[in-house]
Amino acid sequence: MRSFWKIAGPITCVAVILAAGILWHGYKQKAIERKLADDARVCRLSAEQGDAKAQYDLGHMYYHGQGVPQDYAEAARWYRKAADQANAKAQYGLGYMYHHGQGVPQDYAEAFGWYSKAADQGYAKAQNNLGFMYYDGIGVHQDYSEAMRWYSRAADQGDAMGQDGLGLMFYHGLGVPQDYAEAARWYRKAADQDYAKAQYDLGTMYYDGHGLPQDRAEADRWFHKAADRGDEYAQRFLGLK
Repeated sequence: MRSFWKIAGPITCVAVILAAGILWHGYKQKAIERKLADDARVCRLSAEQGDAKAQYDLGHMYYHGQGVPQDYAEAARWYRKAADQANAKAQYGLGYMYHHGQGVPQDYAEAFGWYSKAADQGYAKAQNNLGFMYYDGIGVHQDYSEAMRWYSRAADQGDAMGQDGLGLMFYHGLGVPQDYAEAARWYRKAADQDYAKAQYDLGTMYYDGHGLPQDRAEADRWFHKAADRGDEYAQRFLGLK
């Protein structure tokens, strides 16, 4: 009997600790949800009074379902109010929603127009997306020189996607003379920011010895970094998918 209590005691303690942990997690989650709902109510008051930043923030909350139910149509409505007041983030957000048909009909021309407004204000994410649209000819005539120009603007501001895009242009010699060393330099800048696609691209350059000394161990290191961040190409290369 004494042996039973020696075992049962610790098991009971563990069960109590686990139960307490579950209850604490639930309480903490509820507290976070209440805080987000309170933030949304405060934000709405300012948004309804015409504050552009609050309108953008409320749109962002509806887009992600933070403090309010997720609702793309409402997100687009509030983004538009802020975008019409020249809020660059809202212009980008509205462009993104037109690009992907979220809460509004998919319309590449509208996406391009809103991205352009944000990009002209220096918003790096919009500059990168303009580069992508010119690169693929989405909503605009394909133009590698224009793609290069917009990728460069985003990359110079430290935008990882823009840096990877610029690396791609140098790698393939699109809109610029082919230059593997420059491609590797820009891929590395994006890879060092944990951008998975750039990590895979840099790994490929080490694997093939393009612009860098061939180094399979270094290639493997970058492939694993990319795979750990969910890059499907790296996962397939490593046989993880």
